[in-house]
Amino acid sequence: MSMIADPSLAPAGLQKMEWVSDFMPVLSGIKSRFEQEQPLFGLRIAVSVHLEAKTAYLGTVLKAGGAEVFLTGSNPLSTQDDVAAGLAASGVETFGKYGVSPGEYEQLLMQTLACHPHLIIDDGGDLIDLLCGKGKEYADCLMGGCEETTTGILRLKAREREGSLPCAMMAVNDAKSKHFYDNLYGTGQSVWDAVMHTTNLLVAGKTVVVAGYGYCGRGVAMRAAGMGARVIVTEVDPFKALDATMQGFEVMPMDDAAPLGDYFITVAGCKGIVTKRHFIRMKDNAFVCNAGHFDVEVDVAALEQMAVERRARRENIEGFVLENGKTINVIAQGRLVNLAAGNGHPAEIMDMSFAVQALATEYLARHGKTLEKKLYHIPETMDMEIARVKLQSMGRKIDCLSAEQQEYLNGYAV
Repeated sequence: MSMIADPSLAPAGLQKMEWVSDFMPVLSGIKSRFEQEQPLFGLRIAVSVHLEAKTAYLGTVLKAGGAEVFLTGSNPLSTQDDVAAGLAASGVETFGKYGVSPGEYEQLLMQTLACHPHLIIDDGGDLIDLLCGKGKEYADCLMGGCEETTTGILRLKAREREGSLPCAMMAVNDAKSKHFYDNLYGTGQSVWDAVMHTTNLLVAGKTVVVAGYGYCGRGVAMRAAGMGARVIVTEVDPFKALDATMQGFEVMPMDDAAPLGDYFITVAGCKGIVTKRHFIRMKDNAFVCNAGHFDVEVDVAALEQMAVERRARRENIEGFVLENGKTINVIAQGRLVNLAAGNGHPAEIMDMSFAVQALATEYLARHGKTLEKKLYHIPETMDMEIARVKLQSMGRKIDCLSAEQQEYLNGYAV
């Protein structure tokens, strides 16, 4: 039975779901095929992804394929109560409420897993962690799963190394259709959409410090520069730092960047990126936020201990006044800013990411029982087909290799 905040919000949630479906043509095509072929019939699927409209639409696609779907959020501050109500009204068992405590959040995850899923879709590894620990009893029917994020993939690789993966897992995040577009263009736009809407302040002429220059960091830096900001990148990887340099960005340690930044955005996927020694050196009214999956990149707990006063400044902005009189503004409590203070990635971007999820789930439904308990890449043919369909939906055409060209590429003769 669904656990949501307010069933009366369903009409507003359904309206959001209908809106995004109009801009997700690849996923809509998969839904039409799923309705006819029923490739997921008889399977129970547990899903933990940010509970907003695009995720809700994915839930209905999986249901259209014949599955019983049990869906929850992957962050307490990204769940939208109206969408949760709309999803529940559409026949998907939904377990999600905005702003729950860590204990309540875990309880919602456990209620989702109580269906004894055959397949899972995870976002950051929370479901896998529970299935290997407190929720181990719910793993008895498990055949396989998909992981959405870079952070989750890192956790899965660690489990694979120690031999503790409970099932075969598909690295959805590593698909070209996902990380080239979701991480770069989706994160780049949605982070700034959230920051600008929340602060209602100018980006042009400001100094933006981006911590981490993976695909997500590149997107954030690119959009900041496009809006007229001076961009500083902090990195630990010399090749990524070189890449940022070649793109025209300044590169330096966070200790050196701390006094310079107006906005600090962490996208590193690691803990302790912005800490006490950095807060002390920041400008008055600097803004700090996190675009990494977990709220460990900005040490908000240390800032709380340092502050002589803290106060709400705007919705989703809290100001911490330090002994030196300076105020440090934290957006969305240091949680994933583009969802905790915004609407997440554009629908057209999630069309590709969730198309990968849907097709990878179908793949596991057919092959999961025969796969080893390892981390698998998405088949290239699946990835390429998603890109082709997406191009077609945008009215774009590309060239095709001739037989002679294919022979040339596959051979060794000049």
